Amino acid sequence: MNILMLSSTFPYPPTRGGTQVRTFNLLKYLSQRHTITLVTQREGDVTDAEVAGLRDCVDRLAIFERPPDSGTTGILKKIQRFGRFLQQGTPPSVLNRYSVEMQTWIDNWVEAGKCDVITCEHSVNEIYVQPHFQKQLKTIVNVHSSVYATCRNQLATSISENSLRDKINLPLLRLYEQNYCAKFSAIVATTEEDKIQLQEFNPNSEITVIPNGVDLVPFPNRIADPGGNRLIFIGAMDNLANIDAVCFFSNEVLPEIQKLYPNTTFDIVGSHPVPEVLALDNKPGVNVIGRVPSMVEYLHKSTICVVPMRTGFGIKNKTLEAMAAGVPIVASDRGLEGLAVDVASQPLRALRANKPAEYITAISQLFDRPNLRSELSHNGRQLVETEFTWNIAGKSYEQVCLGRTLCV
Repeated sequence: MNILMLSSTFPYPPTRGGTQVRTFNLLKYLSQRHTITLVTQREGDVTDAEVAGLRDCVDRLAIFERPPDSGTTGILKKIQRFGRFLQQGTPPSVLNRYSVEMQTWIDNWVEAGKCDVITCEHSVNEIYVQPHFQKQLKTIVNVHSSVYATCRNQLATSISENSLRDKINLPLLRLYEQNYCAKFSAIVATTEEDKIQLQEFNPNSEITVIPNGVDLVPFPNRIADPGGNRLIFIGAMDNLANIDAVCFFSNEVLPEIQKLYPNTTFDIVGSHPVPEVLALDNKPGVNVIGRVPSMVEYLHKSTICVVPMRTGFGIKNKTLEAMAAGVPIVASDRGLEGLAVDVASQPLRALRANKPAEYITAISQLFDRPNLRSELSHNGRQLVETEFTWNIAGKSYEQVCLGRTLCV
């Protein structure tokens, strides 16, 4: 089968995190049995070695320069972009990455009949799929998270960067999501929650839930519990949801924990920390580390991994990776979305917390009880091994590409 995969974010190396991890690992699985053509964009920090590494993973790689970012221009440009949103129904975040050259290449490739399936890895790539493509081949959109649900949640939790803008955008995003999904033969979501949201907009669509996974090779189970009072958060630190999470935890939770356990430290590990995150390094016990060669080394040194997300939909790679590494988890509802971790009929796999007092209680329990840490470490690793590997996700994605998967 000839598969054309679209990813405007450069999905290599997989240590970049975010949407790239899912894209790369699904691509890697499909490339074992099928002919893969990947169309992507190169950003300024992508090296020639990374281009060569990605080229080795696919049969054909088509790379385009990312269009200049227009997101920081003046008020007139912002008004113009909003006007286009109203007129065309496509959000500025999608239009900002749109490449005419990339569109022409895709159109020509499809019209020449060189692919059987086209997949959009993340909904931002839907713009390149023409409505008439459905008549020629199978079209799939891999929705990493609902843009409408994410915007609605950011407003509900008061972490929106611009609440007035998002209140205006919300009904437009609802219509946008409904319209773009109609172009596709099949829709893939990462969680049941996102599936329900997307099904509400598109009741007749084929929607399959395929969770994220973990490559167990770079995330081996730790062989010993380090003890101590060392907390860690992992993730890209220019992501709004992650920024909010570490700021919330550093300001409202960590100081209270340090009153009970004065030696407590909090490592923030992840690429591109923004000034707001870098400023946290001045707080007692907080270490903003940035991007590291091996995330698992930092995980293995940590007593607990906290995932205090207050927004952001979909299964969190950071949660699965920490579980795979055997690190006990304390996380919010958002951080545990799509994971059965504290169901009465199943083993306890993580502790849940949403309010500061709940974090304090859960973290204190784990600091004080080595046996509980051991239990969560074992059960979390077992959950990932049996349900959340990229091999499992890849098999499911292949079935969607083949047209053999029914709505689940």
